[in-house]
Amino acid sequence: MQFGIFTVGDVTADPTTGRTPSEHERIKATVEIAKKAEEVGLDVFATGEHHNPPFIASNPTATLAYIGAKTDNIILSTATTLITTTDPVLIAEDYAKIQHLTDGRVDLMMGRGNTGPVYPWFGKDIRDGINLAVENYALLRRLWDEDVVSWEGRFRTPLQGYTSTPRPLDGVAPFVWHGSIRSPEIAEQAAYYGDGFFHNHIFWPAGHTKQMVDLYRRRFEHYGHGSADQAIVGLGGQFFMRKNSQDAVNEFRPYFDNAPVYGHGPSLEDFTEATPLTVGSPQQVLERTLGFRDYVGHYQRQLFLVDHAGLPLKTVLEQLDLLGEILPDLRAGMAEGRPAHVPDAPTHASRVAAAGGAHDSTVHAVDDVTGVSV
Repeated sequence: MQFGIFTVGDVTADPTTGRTPSEHERIKATVEIAKKAEEVGLDVFATGEHHNPPFIASNPTATLAYIGAKTDNIILSTATTLITTTDPVLIAEDYAKIQHLTDGRVDLMMGRGNTGPVYPWFGKDIRDGINLAVENYALLRRLWDEDVVSWEGRFRTPLQGYTSTPRPLDGVAPFVWHGSIRSPEIAEQAAYYGDGFFHNHIFWPAGHTKQMVDLYRRRFEHYGHGSADQAIVGLGGQFFMRKNSQDAVNEFRPYFDNAPVYGHGPSLEDFTEATPLTVGSPQQVLERTLGFRDYVGHYQRQLFLVDHAGLPLKTVLEQLDLLGEILPDLRAGMAEGRPAHVPDAPTHASRVAAAGGAHDSTVHAVDDVTGVSV
């Protein structure tokens, strides 16, 4: 079981002070948050992808590569890679490169995002969203799995004898999660390939999350990748905690009430009852998180959103310290009753081992005249 955090990179005013951080401050804070996540023992740091104000989460490849140079062990992931509007050739190159730079500490979460105008910004039509996700990912898989690719589709120019470089580290491509909160087609896609399915259910009730995860599990089994309970599932979540639960509620309320997405809507109490948001003591966060298994079964990855809605960096780092304190109990609790046949979360090392060991996948150019590799 992997535990980690994700950021959407919002630049939001602190409602208690009225101060809005600069883009520079927010970008640098993201790095400090990732370093702190590793320090407290978390397994994963993930960043979203947005291309508009008020976000600084564009170009996740640069962010992850830089953080990779500042850390040693934590897995670096995207919380969304826009498979619909990002050229799969670029994705294949960029993330294979980060694989090499971080010695395999990278995976991806494919998604369509939640910003409709991003489609025309990148020359696409939102009405093609699902079809773009399906076609682009099929091409990406081939670019990683095959040394030389010839391909033709609907949404980009054809490829003739193309080799994506660098090749994946050790001959094994980064692991892919498919993220969706409402699209059964994406759960189906994840199941078809035997990839992971991530349900970022921070805005959704347990019943909806269960329905989506159950669909993915059934289809994973249908495609012959293993039993339904062996499917690779990840969940989102969010919390705010203090040693005293009422202190947590009092401190977080103004941030919740003014949050860009759910502010000025349901009350904090109603929202915490209906969704996984937990505001209270560390024990309450621990118990609520362990309860997620009640409706999705044993799963592989839990990511928390902790730096949104204008929370200052100091507060976010304090939240990570508190998360670190309950992390051993989270790990122990998630391990209780876990059947032996339920797989661990995929890592580069485990996937290399499953592939029969590492091999150098470098493709050497051949001189057209002599036929000799150069």
